[in-house]
Amino acid sequence: MTAMELDFTGELFEWRGPPPYVFVTVPDDPSDAIREIANAVTYGWGVIPVTARIGRAEFTTSLFPKDGRYLLPVKLAVRRVERIDVGDEVAVSIDIASP
Repeated sequence: MTAMELDFTGELFEWRGPPPYVFVTVPDDPSDAIREIANAVTYGWGVIPVTARIGRAEFTTSLFPKDGRYLLPVKLAVRRVERIDVGDEVAVSIDIASP
């Protein structure tokens, strides 16, 4: 059962570290909505499992809380298939499942 479905757009950015990771920030309004159900859907440390879609690529990952919003990691395989990279604006859909 899906607890919440959200659509948003955001710019891909790189978080440097070994290895570099690429994220898109969930905007304020969707982040506020997620925060309202976070305690019911997190599996610890505020991390929330999601199914995400960018273009035709669907993947599972987890949202990470950061500065009052959430970050969605975008896997290299997704970036390759969708031909997107750091600096690109992407349309994202996420499904958050209820436990």
